[in-house]
Amino acid sequence: MSESSAQLAVAGWREWIGLPDLDVSWVKAKLDTGARSSAIHAWDIEPFDRDGAEWVRFQLHPWQMSDLDAVDVELPVVDRRTIRSSTGHEEERYVVRTKIRVLDLDLTADLTLTNRDEMGFRMLVGREALRGSILVDPGRSYIGPRPSRATRKRNLQEVD
Repeated sequence: MSESSAQLAVAGWREWIGLPDLDVSWVKAKLDTGARSSAIHAWDIEPFDRDGAEWVRFQLHPWQMSDLDAVDVELPVVDRRTIRSSTGHEEERYVVRTKIRVLDLDLTADLTLTNRDEMGFRMLVGREALRGSILVDPGRSYIGPRPSRATRKRNLQEVD
């Protein structure tokens, strides 16, 4: 292990993530060093203009297959990116910037907005967000803090 990697926090390939600026305490996320960008499951994505700047409003559903605790969000657009999926499909997405909490660390992440209904996780955290702070151990899961068991049971796709 290099000196610089010895300073990094270690996370599992899947972790419970918080989005403190969006009032989302918990969302199950896949930490994917093979993905450059991070993505969040967003519904009803609607761009709009605020004081001459491009903004986007959307609804965030933190629980798999459920609209419990849905959150209405409005954030400035920081970019638009064409994202190519692992299957080769390309999609242009809005990019927003927000704080994410991983392992009790607050990081700033650019999140692309997309429909992740077919994916196993509502959120994907890519290497840009993890770089310099977190080392991912692909053989471990849920190393960091997580919600109570009762709260986790609300997520229909829970895997312990």
